[in-house]
Amino acid sequence: MKFGGAICFADYTMGPVELGRAMEERGFESVWAPEHSHIPTSRATPFPQGGDLPKKYYDVMDPFVTLSAAAAATKTLKVGTGICLVSQRDPIQTAKAVASLDQISGGRFLFGIGAGWNAEEMADHGTEFKNRFKVMRERVEAMRVIWTKSKAEYSGEFVKFPPMMTWPKPVQKPHPPVLVGGAFPHGAKRAIAYGDGWIPHAKRPAYGDVIGLLPEFRKMVKEAGREPMPVTIYGHPEDADLAKRYRDDGCERIVINLAQGKTDEVLPQLDKLAKIIRAVNG
Repeated sequence: MKFGGAICFADYTMGPVELGRAMEERGFESVWAPEHSHIPTSRATPFPQGGDLPKKYYDVMDPFVTLSAAAAATKTLKVGTGICLVSQRDPIQTAKAVASLDQISGGRFLFGIGAGWNAEEMADHGTEFKNRFKVMRERVEAMRVIWTKSKAEYSGEFVKFPPMMTWPKPVQKPHPPVLVGGAFPHGAKRAIAYGDGWIPHAKRPAYGDVIGLLPEFRKMVKEAGREPMPVTIYGHPEDADLAKRYRDDGCERIVINLAQGKTDEVLPQLDKLAKIIRAVNG
């Protein structure tokens, strides 16, 4: 079982260089950085987990910047977006950012993606909430072309560009894994349709018991003619017994939310989690 840790890097948290090194030393496989470009003050869209929107959503740094710093300071630790809001990003620029980070990390990048939930936020980027999933699919398809073709072109409803050339290309071939976040069954279907893995969130009410959904997900994968797809459980609690259940059920990794604080808050949590890693993996 692979273990990851997620944090909304901010100017008041443990930095990516120090955190990346500490996680690598303690046996973590990956560090994950979420994304929000901004939070409109209207706050008309409710927070999916209920209650007030946590402060970290307003303060989070750009994931490609923080993950580049973590990658440069480590040797084996993988770096992942958890998640990148593709529906709010220009696909040409994002394709270059992904390929650049994959180059800097030596092929250690995990491209976790999602369409987002904040309608006002994506509207400021020119994406209508009702179109967000179509936009995400086209942008992913367009980026795949950019990563794999010397002369790339794409023509869709929302993404269009004539033949063009752009480098670098990713280290990983054909490209870093595209891990699609989202609820069951629709998010799972999107992962099967154009992803390389599925990221369900362990704490979103719509899921229920994610473990109970995995047999149906694997059935859907097989019926679609896809090879078995890895599952990453995001927002996993600090629970060794539950982690063992996911391990025994064939999940590839779990990602645990880290403390939104400085070194003195995060390191004790990492030490505690390192014991869980040893208990699960031996």
